[in-house]
Amino acid sequence: MLWPDLPVESLPVETLLAASVAMALAWLWQVRSNNAGIVDAVWALGISVSAFYYGFTGGGSEWLRWTVALLMGCWYLRLGVYLTHRVVTEPEDGRYQYLRQYWGKRVNPYHFLFFQFQALLIWCFSLPAWLIANGEVAAAGTQHITAVMLALVAFAGVTVSDKQLAQFRSQAANKGKVCEVGLWNYSRHPNYFFEWLHWFSYPLLAIGIVGGEWLWLAPVLMLLFLIFITGIPYTEQQAIRSRGDAYLRYRETTSAFIPWMKSLDKESG
Repeated sequence: MLWPDLPVESLPVETLLAASVAMALAWLWQVRSNNAGIVDAVWALGISVSAFYYGFTGGGSEWLRWTVALLMGCWYLRLGVYLTHRVVTEPEDGRYQYLRQYWGKRVNPYHFLFFQFQALLIWCFSLPAWLIANGEVAAAGTQHITAVMLALVAFAGVTVSDKQLAQFRSQAANKGKVCEVGLWNYSRHPNYFFEWLHWFSYPLLAIGIVGGEWLWLAPVLMLLFLIFITGIPYTEQQAIRSRGDAYLRYRETTSAFIPWMKSLDKESG
């Protein structure tokens, strides 16, 4: 995506190259470990590192550079650390086990292409931080305060939901069961919901920046990714394979995305 007054040659190609190298190394690691879940951890950490890099190198207002660097950098650093812990302490995620079986002998070359596509996504998802870090705004306004508060609310929500899921999964008695505790009682994917919510922070931060209006597309694109492409569809396919009818019943009674009350009519039926 190109913004007004920002020619192609100004785009941060160095972060795309760095992401590609990082994903190539991650691919080599998964070849040896047979655990492709590393791709998710490197994806998150790659966005985090890119955001902090733009904070250091951006040419915009200093306070704005560091605001966006901290918001995006800390968000994806938390996610990256969480996913890395899962990768090193748990077996390969069921989604990647399924792909490994489905692709068979082609798994390594297909995984390489998949990992490189994730490198491109690192670059694309971090571009809002680059745009904001190169923007000039004289002083913080109400929209900037709102952006920070929204990000903090989303950060708290996703942290709580991840902790609730981890605690549920840590209990042997819950093996094979569906997590319906806490926020998971009101949404099948509260972590995805808060991920989406935090993306509204960036167009708010970009108000008043040349080309900043384009960032209102960011939460729209994130919503499409989560609901139709890389988020809910693959996660739920694996959940149905591993939990069967229990997850189908959960899906019938629980909101897919936005936390909401249980559907009592379906629940009673």
